[in-house]
Amino acid sequence: MEISSKEHTHFFSNNTVVPVDRSSFKSESSASKEKQSCCGGIKIFLGALSFVYFAKALSGSYLKSTITQIERRFDIPSSLVGVIDGSFEIGNLLIIILVSYFGAKLHRPRIIGAGCLIMSAGTFLIAMPQFFMGRYQYERFPSTTNSTVSLSPCLQDKSQTPLSALEKTQAKINAGCEKEAGSSMWIYVLLGNLLRGIGETPIQPLGITYIDDYAVEENAALYIGCVQTVAIIGPIFGFLLGSLCAKLYVDIGFVDLDSVTISPKDVQWVGAWWLGYLIAGVISVLAGIPFWFLPKHLPKPESRKDSSTSSEHSKFIIEENKDQGTSRWQQAKLAEMAKEFFPSLKNLFGNPVYILYLCASIIQFNSLFGMVTYKPKYIEQQYGQTSSKTNFVIGLINIPAVAFGIFSGGLIMKKFRVGVLGAAKLSLGSSFFGYLLLLSLFAMGCENSDVAGLTVSYHGAKLMTDYEEGLFSECNSGCSCSKNDWDPICGENGVTYVSACLAGCQASNGSGKSTVFFNCSCVGTFESSQSSSAVVGPCQKGNECPKMFLYFLVISVITSYTLSVGGTPGYILLLRCIKPHLKSFALGIYTLAIRVLAGIPAPVYFGVAIDTTCLKWGSKRCGGRGACRLYDSSALRYVYLGLTLVLGTVSIFFSVAVLWVLRKKSSPQDETLSANGERGACGTKSRKDHFVNSDQLIQSTYWPEKETRL
Repeated sequence: MEISSKEHTHFFSNNTVVPVDRSSFKSESSASKEKQSCCGGIKIFLGALSFVYFAKALSGSYLKSTITQIERRFDIPSSLVGVIDGSFEIGNLLIIILVSYFGAKLHRPRIIGAGCLIMSAGTFLIAMPQFFMGRYQYERFPSTTNSTVSLSPCLQDKSQTPLSALEKTQAKINAGCEKEAGSSMWIYVLLGNLLRGIGETPIQPLGITYIDDYAVEENAALYIGCVQTVAIIGPIFGFLLGSLCAKLYVDIGFVDLDSVTISPKDVQWVGAWWLGYLIAGVISVLAGIPFWFLPKHLPKPESRKDSSTSSEHSKFIIEENKDQGTSRWQQAKLAEMAKEFFPSLKNLFGNPVYILYLCASIIQFNSLFGMVTYKPKYIEQQYGQTSSKTNFVIGLINIPAVAFGIFSGGLIMKKFRVGVLGAAKLSLGSSFFGYLLLLSLFAMGCENSDVAGLTVSYHGAKLMTDYEEGLFSECNSGCSCSKNDWDPICGENGVTYVSACLAGCQASNGSGKSTVFFNCSCVGTFESSQSSSAVVGPCQKGNECPKMFLYFLVISVITSYTLSVGGTPGYILLLRCIKPHLKSFALGIYTLAIRVLAGIPAPVYFGVAIDTTCLKWGSKRCGGRGACRLYDSSALRYVYLGLTLVLGTVSIFFSVAVLWVLRKKSSPQDETLSANGERGACGTKSRKDHFVNSDQLIQSTYWPEKETRL
C-alpha cells in the first residue's frame, strides 16, 4: 500500500516524470530483494529440516534393525527389548507439551539445533556399552576355540581332563562373573533411546510451523511434502546400514576374526550393532549445525502480510515492543483459553466420529507397532535368514512399498475428488484387504528344525515334552553334560544337537569353524544313521523354506502397500470431522493417544507373547536366564501373526462404526456432510474444498512414526 500511494502522488504532481520511474524502480527492486531474501531463507531452512528428518528417521529405523542384536548382546528377553524400544515414545512425551507451547515463543531454529545435539548424544550413549562391557563371549566347547588342550566333548570322567585345563576354564568363568554386571548396561541403551525421544520432540512441531509461517502460502504444502518425502528415504538407509553392520562381527577391530567360530547364520551371532549408532550420531550432529546460524524470524512474504491467516508466532509471542495494555490483553486471552480447555475437550470427545476413529487408530497402531518392531526377529527365526539379509530386504522392498502406498492414497483422493464418506470407505477398504492378505501368511511358514531333545526325540519321533527332560537320553547317559549349554552341532543325519556333549561325541579333530566331531553315539542311533560324525553349527532349515520365504516377501510387500493406501484418506477424515477451531487440539490429542496407548505398550506385550514360544533359553555365565536360542516356529507364527490380525480385526469394527455414523449423518443428495456445526457432525465445506484440501495433503500427511510402518 505504501508503494502504491507514492506512485499516485508522483503521477499527479507537476514535477518531471523521471523521479517517478526511479522511485518505482527502487520500490520494485527492494520488493524483489525482500522476496529473494525470504525465498532464499526458507529454502535453506527447508533443506536443513529435510536433512534432520532424514537423520531422525535413519536412527529410528536403525534401532528397529538392531533389536535382535541388542537382545543377544545383553542376554535379555524380547519383553525387555520392547521396553527399550518404547522408551523413545516416553522421552518424546516428557517434554512434548513444553516444547509445543514454549517453543513458539523462543528461537525455533536453535531449539531444533539443540534437539539434534540431544538426539545425537542419546545415539552415542546407546553405543557406549560396547566399549565398557569387554569382549562378547558366546558358548563354545573348548576344542572349537583354538585351544591347545584337546578335550573330549563327552566327559565320561572329569578326571580325564587335565587339571590345568579345568582351572583355566574355571578362571574364565570367574572372570566372566566379575564382568557380569556389564549385562545391566542395557539400561544405557534405554536411557540413550529416551534421550533420542527428547531430542526429536521439537523437530516436527517447530519445523513445520516455521515453514508454514514464512513460506508463500501456496508453496507451504509442497515444502512440507518434500520434508515428509525425505523422511521416508531415511528408513531405507537405516535398514541398509543395519544390514551392513550385521555382517560385521561385534568385536571387529578388537579381536582376531580368524578365532571367531560362529557365522552370521548362528543364533549366537552378534553383528557390529554399535557401529551404526556412531554413524547415526555423527549424522545427527551434522544435521543440527545449520540451525544455529538461521534467524529467529524470516521476512514475511508479500502475499501473506495482509493475509487474514496470521502465523503461530504472531498469535502466541508477546513482542518486546508491546505496551502494558497489550500484555494484559494477552494475559486475559490466555486465561480465557485456559477456561475453554475442558469445554473443548468435552466437545471433542462428544464427537462420535472423532472418538470412534481415534479408537480404531489406537488399536490399528498397536498391531502395526508390534508387527514392525519384531518383523526382523520373525523373519530370522521363521525362515532361518541372517540379520543382514533380513534388514536388507525390509529396507529395499518393504519401505518403498509403504511410501508408494501413501502417495497412491493421496493421488486417489485427488483424482476422484473423494469426500469425507469416500475417505472413510477407502480407509476401511485398505484395512480390510490388508489384513485379509495378512491372513494368508499363516500358510507360509516353515516347520521347526529337527533339534534332538527339543523338536524331535533322539530316535527321530516327532514328540516333545519338557526340554529339560527331553535333552537327556540313553545315548548320552554316560556323559557329564549340562542342559543349559547352547553350542549346536549338525550331525550327518541332518539333525541339530544342542551340544557335542549331548550328541555323545567322544572325539574331535581340528579347531575353530573347521572342527569335526567323531564317534557321536546319539548321531549313530538316529534312524539307523550310517555315520556318527558332526560339524560345528546348526543344520539348515528344510528345502521348502527358501520358497516359503519368497512367497512371504511377495505377500508382505503387497500387504504393506495396501495398508498404507488408507493412511492419507484416514488423516483427511480426521481433519474434516472436527470443528475448525478444535483442529490443532484434536490432532494433539490424537498424537498423544497413539504414542501413549500404542507406541509404548505394543512392543512390550508383543515381546512378552513372543517369549512364550521359546523352546531353549540361553544361560548367563553366572546363572540366570539369557536370551532365547530357539523358538517354536509354528507357535511363533501363530502368536506374531495372530496378535497382529486380532488387533487389526478389532480396528476394522471401529472403522465400520465410523462409516455407519457418517452414513447416518450424511444427506441423501451428497456423500459429504453439511457444515451444520452441531455436536457430532463433521464440519465440512463444499465438494470443491474437499478436493483442494485433499490435494494439499497428498504430500503433507503425517502420523506418528509413519516412516517405519511396514
